[in-house]
Amino acid sequence: MRFNPTNPLIIQGDGSVLVEVHSPRYSEARDLLARFAELEKSPEHIHTYRITPLSLWNAASAGMKFAEIRAGLEEYTKYDIPYHVLVNIEESLGRFGRVVLLPGPSDHLLLEVHDRHSAREIALNKGVIAQTAGAVREGLFRVPLGNRGTIKQALLKMGYPVDDRAGFVKGAPLEVRLRDRSVSGRPFALRHYQREAVTTFHRSGGAEGGHGVVVLPCGAGKTIVAMGVMAECRTQTLILATGISAVRQWIREVLDKTWLTPEDVGEYTGEEKQVRPVTVTTYQILTHRGERDGDFTHLGLFTAADWGLIVYDEVHLLPAPVFRITADIQARRRLGLTATLVREDGREGDVFTLIGPKRYDVPWKELEGKGFIAEARCHEVRIDLPPADRMIYAAADERAKYRISAENPWKMRVVAELLKRHAEDRVLIIGMYLDQLQEIARRFKAPLITGKTPNAEREVLFDAFRRGEIKVLAVSKVANFSIDLPDANVAIQVSGTFGSRQEEAQRLGRILRPKEADAWFYSVVTRDSREQHFAHNRQLFLTEQGYSYYIEEWDEDRGIRPVTASPGLPASA
Repeated sequence: MRFNPTNPLIIQGDGSVLVEVHSPRYSEARDLLARFAELEKSPEHIHTYRITPLSLWNAASAGMKFAEIRAGLEEYTKYDIPYHVLVNIEESLGRFGRVVLLPGPSDHLLLEVHDRHSAREIALNKGVIAQTAGAVREGLFRVPLGNRGTIKQALLKMGYPVDDRAGFVKGAPLEVRLRDRSVSGRPFALRHYQREAVTTFHRSGGAEGGHGVVVLPCGAGKTIVAMGVMAECRTQTLILATGISAVRQWIREVLDKTWLTPEDVGEYTGEEKQVRPVTVTTYQILTHRGERDGDFTHLGLFTAADWGLIVYDEVHLLPAPVFRITADIQARRRLGLTATLVREDGREGDVFTLIGPKRYDVPWKELEGKGFIAEARCHEVRIDLPPADRMIYAAADERAKYRISAENPWKMRVVAELLKRHAEDRVLIIGMYLDQLQEIARRFKAPLITGKTPNAEREVLFDAFRRGEIKVLAVSKVANFSIDLPDANVAIQVSGTFGSRQEEAQRLGRILRPKEADAWFYSVVTRDSREQHFAHNRQLFLTEQGYSYYIEEWDEDRGIRPVTASPGLPASA
């Protein structure tokens, strides 16, 4: 039996992979696994990844081959790889491309299955056959145009990811040219990884491109990638964003870095209803309805113009009603942008089928190493509950325990000490509970932005923060997404949404734009509580990207100090 003690991987028969964090080859092995496996657990010493069909299909769609995966696992494994694991990986990868959706006559598409066994299995599945208009011959089925999305969903449930090569409508033409110097006067050009993302998505306009997801960290220029795609597609574009602030940020960026004029770019929100060649709207407006069970008022925007491209910003937040309409508009090119493919509702498969597979991804630490995003230092500061709250906590149900620990009043003392530590920095204090944030705003004289803050007031506060007139800003979940605060370099997270991995990634992203100062990310957590349990889950995504959380603790006598580690080990998780 093979045994290499310096290698970090232990590959188990159930498809899970254990990774020894303190191995000298840990970083390279982690970067390999991140391309085709999902991180499940990340305690201090052993991380657990799982190789799943969906993670392999995303890898295959990005061009990864079985030989590359096998060679990588063999390079880093400590023991022999179980033979059946390799067989399962090869089988799963082989399913991508086995079923292909192709153009057909004007009234339908063609679904081609490339092997007889799969064709017969699919022909016996009532859910799939209900989406077809009958067979042309064995392994070739007619598919009505309107069923392009739903048949892909049905086949994914069977374990057959569809390679959609049916092509797209051109959409109304629109010449989009990028500037070489922005309106603000700065030189402008796509970075090499942004050009790669555009090329990989567009595929020279061929049927195999034009739909899919680009995964890049916050601050790495996903908006610029979208503008590069718009310039390649040269068509009218609908952009879906996370809120009004994000909409206006998109409009500013498009007008600053392309030759489009204000007459070309419209805002479609609760405050404006402009439909122009490039229209930017919000998920909230698209899912609005007058009555609880009524029709969605504004979904008609999807067909209000002859869009040739639809951009889904923060695609991991896509609401269910937008999934449904997206299933009906599969003939439009679709670009998803996100910092993480993790969805808390488990609908990654719907992103894969209806928006498209992952087309481009790059490790956060790689961009950090090249100076494209700021170097970030992540700290978890652990504190005890005050004695008066301990009995209340012990008697509470699980949900109440989380809130009690998240609103630990001693967190105010930690925040005060961190603000002294970073007195010269630009600091965001981020939380989810309004009472807690209001107390922070009062105690530290920090302006507070929540979902109820009028948009005009938000913009005034954001602008003052950008200019340095405000150095500390308290924000609720509204700051998780698409807020451009390039000078923020410290984030103090006092409470979060249970175990939301996507939220952890987005909050760190608020401080990752390149700057001279290092970025500092603090998560203040109640020790030995439900909050600490969820904090481990929240940190999974950032661990996968190569970040370590340095563990500190606070008490009344000594303040914040590093946790003493075991001999030879860093104080990190």
